Amino acid sequence: MKIKLRIYMMVVLLVALTQQMMAQQKISGRVIDVDGFAVPYASVQYRGHRIAVSSDGEGRFSIEKHEGWMLTVSALSYKTQTVKVDANTNFLEIKLKDDSRRLNEVVVKSKRGKYKRKDNPAVELMRRVIAAKKKTDLANHPYYQYDKYQKITLALNDLSKEQLEGKFFSKRQYLLDQVEKSPYNGKLTLPVSVDETVSQHIYRKDPKSEKDIIKGQQTNGIGQVIQTGEILSTTMKDVFTDVDIYDDYVRLLQYPFPSPIGRTAISFYHYYIEDTVYVERDLCYHLQFIPANSQDFGFRGELYVTADSTLHVKKCNLYMPHNSDVNWVKDMKIEQEFTRLDNGEWVLSKDDMVAEIHTNKVLQDLLVVRNTRLTDYSFDELPKVLFKGKAKVRHDIDAMNRDEAYWNKYRQVDLTKSESSMDSFIHRMENSKGFKWIILGVKVLMENYVEIGSGPGGKKSKFDLGPVNTYLSKNYVDGIRLRLAGRTMAALNPHFFWNGYAAYGTKSNEWYTGHVLTYSLNKKKNSPFEFPMRNVTFEVSRDIMSPSDDNLQHNKDNIFMTFRAATQDEMFLYHRQRIAFTYETDWGLRFNTGIRWQSNRTAGNLHYFTLDGNEVKKIRMTDINVGINYNPGVTYVNTKQQRLPINLDSPEIGISHTMGFKGFMGGQYHSNITKVSIYKRQWLGSFGYLDFHAVGQAQWNKVPFPMLILPPVNLSYFESESSVSLMRDWEFLNDRQVFASLSWDMNGKLLNRIPLIKKLKWREYFAVKGVWGNLTDKNNPYLEKNQGDTELFKFPSKSHVMNNTPYWECVAGVHNIFKFFAVEYVRRLTYLNNEDISKWGIRFGFSMTF
Repeated sequence: MKIKLRIYMMVVLLVALTQQMMAQQKISGRVIDVDGFAVPYASVQYRGHRIAVSSDGEGRFSIEKHEGWMLTVSALSYKTQTVKVDANTNFLEIKLKDDSRRLNEVVVKSKRGKYKRKDNPAVELMRRVIAAKKKTDLANHPYYQYDKYQKITLALNDLSKEQLEGKFFSKRQYLLDQVEKSPYNGKLTLPVSVDETVSQHIYRKDPKSEKDIIKGQQTNGIGQVIQTGEILSTTMKDVFTDVDIYDDYVRLLQYPFPSPIGRTAISFYHYYIEDTVYVERDLCYHLQFIPANSQDFGFRGELYVTADSTLHVKKCNLYMPHNSDVNWVKDMKIEQEFTRLDNGEWVLSKDDMVAEIHTNKVLQDLLVVRNTRLTDYSFDELPKVLFKGKAKVRHDIDAMNRDEAYWNKYRQVDLTKSESSMDSFIHRMENSKGFKWIILGVKVLMENYVEIGSGPGGKKSKFDLGPVNTYLSKNYVDGIRLRLAGRTMAALNPHFFWNGYAAYGTKSNEWYTGHVLTYSLNKKKNSPFEFPMRNVTFEVSRDIMSPSDDNLQHNKDNIFMTFRAATQDEMFLYHRQRIAFTYETDWGLRFNTGIRWQSNRTAGNLHYFTLDGNEVKKIRMTDINVGINYNPGVTYVNTKQQRLPINLDSPEIGISHTMGFKGFMGGQYHSNITKVSIYKRQWLGSFGYLDFHAVGQAQWNKVPFPMLILPPVNLSYFESESSVSLMRDWEFLNDRQVFASLSWDMNGKLLNRIPLIKKLKWREYFAVKGVWGNLTDKNNPYLEKNQGDTELFKFPSKSHVMNNTPYWECVAGVHNIFKFFAVEYVRRLTYLNNEDISKWGIRFGFSMTF
């Protein structure tokens, strides 16, 4: 009896274990098309049982195994296929056939009215979801906070077996040791950089304030080798930023993508209800969506919306359509999960992004992985001291110096083997044969400087030679111009900096020099212009220039800037001494003031003549300036030459005044110039964006013409939104002036609808620019009453006084040629009878954008 009981119990136990094992078994598989290519993001589900998953970017999937159930696989533009699961079903290769009819119904025929928003259950559901957003907004609370961990990894992607067995890799064991199979796309990758951040986000409703407190931050990888390595981490954080689908627009790749639950979503997307399924323990509506126009900047994907009164998103997957007009992105997936707290609030808990970047067939593909985890939500009242100051981001004093114990405690996503060995990889790479010369070439190409004294182990350069592209140039007076320049770096002293050059004109036989000594009140990592600038500078320089050189996008000695669309023969030689102070806050306000002593001597074909015919060779000015600039939300990336804003969405306004003194330290003239400037970018959804620039200036005193206001002329072959291209130097002279430009980058809204051309991903660009000017009687040398005036000079022979007609020019161009090149046609519309002008011209540009 006991034996039978034991046997019976053993059988029961085995059955139970078998059932448990079967319950835990899963089916894996891959969805492909008839040509063997992966079908990404296909829907794989047991219809009627509320269990569903999606295939990944490579068509792979994994789902629970249920014998006897029917597994249905479907994808947009493919015929649905159903298979029965049996005991032998462990791996499935599902081959879907193309369904052109279905594709036409979903995409093409929707334009003819077959996709209807009226009486569409999916649209009605989404209207309710969008309307419910206000109820679940965390900003309804007086306070809230959460902790955030974020990891961003950059890796070489999709390495082939042939590459790894080739000479380059086989001779570099440290590269082979760094290769691993990515858990995110299943491809062989070589991680080269990993950035981790731990922060606390805090919010207060009244008075409204929102801040991020950086508790810990570390970057390991290739950025350690290049002194401006923060370019990598800063740019990736801005380009692959956090995603909030509860905003109307998702800012990603530096563009605003309409959110699938934003206020414009109903008109931008097409929605389809797939089924109701359980996600964990929550019953959810499963919806799919695609852009109405597949080439617009939008997502395709799926939403899982709770089937209760909250109608909150439980989970969402966003994908970049393969035929979208976005550059470089071969594949992208964003996966978000939301969690219900004990108080009933829904909050974001997981935000992951995987992006595969493809530039061209020559360069290796890249993989960017961003993992974000949000935990420890709280709605308790927060101390007022945490909200002190206007800076939106604040760093703890030890944020950059956290030890490994700290990261082991707060790291929410484990490092892969290659990520954890990043320091060892960089050390082995720096000590490898030939690395020094390879990295030297890369740095010169990327940074335009040659570092002196940098080396392995993070040893930074104390002195740089450059910019290299300014060593050879030309102008009308000097002919061929030779230049040698350099500067000190923060590795020599983090507070004191020197920047200088010497140049020689082979035609003029003149030597020119410039020296700038800077003292930074705050400690710098590399350069004195790093944000925020809090600098005192002293400049002594002697050089030659044309009046429009200040409007160039780059250094006037940049070899590319020396090729001009018109001859600039009216130049001047200046001697300048200047002391200046600049102070920037963490929240976008900049204050600057300074005093300048400068003399200008005529050069080339420029001459100063008094009204009675006497030639004046030189004038001297002494002036003091004060200015304020406000640019909230701006983000900078530091290069070797300058810092560049990487976020142009924030508005900018500035006001300044410059006062000249007669009889003070050699100054010959009283002068007062007031300047006001405004910049604003306005996004137009799928129609691109508008950029608006406006600058108003007034010279309030009677002064000779070199001290009047000149229009912002740019005679290089590189067009700029903040200048005009077809006006000559000294063509118009004003003492009241307003410049304005309005440009429209349409992001290919028109061109991507033209067959054949749409594959090129060209983007149309339009702009109109105007200058309104006036010369008051006191500064007009042509008036009879001013003929005896001793302060005024005769205008250059080809200069004019503007009448009531503004100067206008328009621009029409094509951007994104080869994904980085622009060609623009510029047309002058007014003052067409002025001598020596061009009525039209061709201009160029270089820009790499997504």
